[in-house]
Amino acid sequence: ESSKEQFAYTNVAEELVKLFKKQIEHDKKEMIFEVLAPLAENDVIKLQLVEAGLVECLLEIVQKTVDSDKEDDIAELKTASDLMVLLLLGDESMQKLFEGGRGSVFQRVLSWIPSNSHQLQLAGALAIANFARNDGNCIHMVDNGIVQKLMDLLDRHVEDGNVTVQHAALSALRNLAIPVVNKAKMLSAGVAEAVLKFLRSEMPPVQFKLLGTLRMLIDAQAEAAEQLGKNVKLVERLVEWCEAKDHAGVMGESNRLLSALIRHSKSKDVIRTIVQSGGIKHLVTMATSEHVIMQNEALVALALIAALELVTAEKDLENAQLVQILHRLLSDDRSAPEIKYNSMVLICALIGSEPLQKEVQSMAFLEVVSKLRSHENKTVAQQASLTEQRLAVES
Repeated sequence: ESSKEQFAYTNVAEELVKLFKKQIEHDKKEMIFEVLAPLAENDVIKLQLVEAGLVECLLEIVQKTVDSDKEDDIAELKTASDLMVLLLLGDESMQKLFEGGRGSVFQRVLSWIPSNSHQLQLAGALAIANFARNDGNCIHMVDNGIVQKLMDLLDRHVEDGNVTVQHAALSALRNLAIPVVNKAKMLSAGVAEAVLKFLRSEMPPVQFKLLGTLRMLIDAQAEAAEQLGKNVKLVERLVEWCEAKDHAGVMGESNRLLSALIRHSKSKDVIRTIVQSGGIKHLVTMATSEHVIMQNEALVALALIAALELVTAEKDLENAQLVQILHRLLSDDRSAPEIKYNSMVLICALIGSEPLQKEVQSMAFLEVVSKLRSHENKTVAQQASLTEQRLAVES
């Protein structure tokens, strides 16, 4: 790392690009590539390489080698397109090449996506995912039809497709779905349906991106969340992935999507589907996650379940020992304020069920809650007073 920083103060980028332009032999080009790749990991050098004209060289190599089946050409195509993606990992170099979506480089990269070369399809999709690292770029790209290109690419890879291309195209769609204004546009373009075709995938990286893309798409989109939440195949697959102990990422994303389907749809039908598929125990487990954001998402989803479909979920909530878990979260000084607040909201909702109310009464919740009345966080203190009153009345 320190030597890359030193190199950034020299004109190495410019010299290497000059040297590269002169080379005709494959071996010499490869040697220079081998020096360029590690240097290009440094953001300052990325920008210097872009300014020295490396991108034009790379695009030229791609154009020359794209239809060739010679081994040397295939290797050069891979190296050049990989290096191109690497240059786009720097924020400054990426914005310089995007040029407000009018840049010739951006346009050329777009033309890689429909190509017949898997390597170029991959590089094109990864490049789009890199361009989609800020809202302005994402909005521009969605308005200019990039989504259809990515969906066409995914379509070509549904049956025994190329896993790296699937992963890259899903990454690009996930990033594009982050800005609020893009969600509805992408949903009406059919992105959710295109993504669901990969539910059968057995590849964790593809599963992970698929889940992330759906979660981004349904954020605050009630209708889409309801539609997906009533999709039994999807919910059953999520419940299965919630048990993917070997793949923490897939497991975490499945839990988060289950919770998001409930939080964004607020639909009784969705809750029933999740109860029938055995998803409740996973949401209860998620409430004990080490990540506050996931704990909170789980508690909010559970509070909606308790408010809308308590009778349906009662048995599962009891079996998953939710009341004991809430007691633990409220007694633990390290629990974040929002966790304490949402745990109390949930307790108030659970009292509506006879068996759960009995559990609450048997566990001395009043003591724990009355201590929280003097909590430094005002919202927590207020909720503690309300909860204490509710518990006193019930007992």
